[in-house]
Amino acid sequence: MEIQHIAVIGAGTMGHGIAQVCAANGYQVTLIDIVPEQLDRALAAIRKSVEKLHAKGRLSDEQREAALSNIATATELEASADADFVIEAVVERVDVKKQVFARLDELTRPEVILASNTSSISITELGAATKRPEQVIGMHFMNPVPLMKLVEVIRGLVTSDETAAVVVDLAQRLGKTPVEAQDYPGFISNRILCPMINEAIYALMEGVGTAEAIDTVMKLGMNHPMGPLELADLIGLDVVLNIMEVLHEGLGDDKYRPCPLLRRMVAAGHLGRKTGRGFYVYE
Repeated sequence: MEIQHIAVIGAGTMGHGIAQVCAANGYQVTLIDIVPEQLDRALAAIRKSVEKLHAKGRLSDEQREAALSNIATATELEASADADFVIEAVVERVDVKKQVFARLDELTRPEVILASNTSSISITELGAATKRPEQVIGMHFMNPVPLMKLVEVIRGLVTSDETAAVVVDLAQRLGKTPVEAQDYPGFISNRILCPMINEAIYALMEGVGTAEAIDTVMKLGMNHPMGPLELADLIGLDVVLNIMEVLHEGLGDDKYRPCPLLRRMVAAGHLGRKTGRGFYVYE
């Protein structure tokens, strides 16, 4: 089946980034979110990102025009009914995602693949919420989506070879590099990344070093482009906490226990860049 129309569910940071990349590469996109203001913010962020990339020569004139003209918005899941492919990017909560997948299963054509941008939740469990588990797959983009090349492709227990092949091909058409990971908590990327961030938060809590010192050691000593605490602020501390809870519950090892300081910061609403305050303060 030829993919022409992609529905993206969720207009947060990841959702609008995915929508932008799909649109810039010639696909008609319907970006769906239940909050109209979120859609307005998403379109403004897409325009800003597209203009910046175009000015730097990273998007052609044609791609700029496509990115700005190929995105429609909607506040109801029913708008996904005509899509040829669906990418879910809602909040990282298994109960919410299962509800979305069950509804998408009812709305979309039987042959349509339902992909999740989840960063840690079981694809097998999401597939079980539908009558088409062989067509449910993980398609985990990295943040910021327009810049990062990697897409983790995660098969559930019964995801078909045909579904995986379509997703690998789509990722390549979007200019990404697909890498297959197995359906274990956190997959590859967050199984490794989030425990490192969690350990950095423990080091901060225990007074091993300041936030600036910890990040500088990792940047200058390990050649990381961004320190773990800076990166946590970019990802969102609530998202990091959610992933650590999935790892802790799914793998049952205390080494994945979320740091108490991480829990306190999330409880205080200090979630990083998106709230203006995390380990650092943002204007």
